[in-house]
Amino acid sequence: MDGKLIVFEGVEGCGKTSQMQLCSQWLESLGISVLLTREPGGTELGIDIRRLLLEKADNKPIAELTELLLYAADRAQHVEQELKPNLAKGKYILCDRYTESTIAYQGYGRGLNMSLIKQLNYIATGGLESDLTLWLDVDVEVGLARKRGDEQIFDRIEQEAIAFHHRVQQGYVELAALYPERIVRIDGNLSKEAVHQIIQDNLRDRFQPWLAR
Repeated sequence: MDGKLIVFEGVEGCGKTSQMQLCSQWLESLGISVLLTREPGGTELGIDIRRLLLEKADNKPIAELTELLLYAADRAQHVEQELKPNLAKGKYILCDRYTESTIAYQGYGRGLNMSLIKQLNYIATGGLESDLTLWLDVDVEVGLARKRGDEQIFDRIEQEAIAFHHRVQQGYVELAALYPERIVRIDGNLSKEAVHQIIQDNLRDRFQPWLAR
């Protein structure tokens, strides 16, 4: 029995981490085996790549193409080491970011060649797509304010200019319009409990035979 790949996407501070935890607890209460993971950093190799990508170092800038290739390398390792084996075991995988992030951040945000990005995504994933992508949609300013409120140190991506984050947001808007059968917009401005309920409803609608078991 194959598992399901459920991806959580959105701009910085959209609430992905909290909603993944709530979703995991709910699914496990139904007796469903769950794996929580993330990109970048879902493998031991990926942890090192994540550090290279997100640590801010003014004297060690990362070229935009290098950034794209590092994300692709992290994804290739993640797919082979974690995603494919656990899907084959029938697990529900909740993944913090996947291919849509690369399109939104490196494509729309950085302005890199979209055909190249799609090609690299395909190479890294072997064609593995999410069964469902939950896009937690919040205003860029709201998300960044949440980060500041949590007193977190902004990473290299979070410290980008506000215009960059708005381009990323526009990327998600256009991706959701292109793939409505797979990408679901969820109003991330609602309360944590309300967002979680909407996520539950979406999972029941999509995977009712699984959840009924």
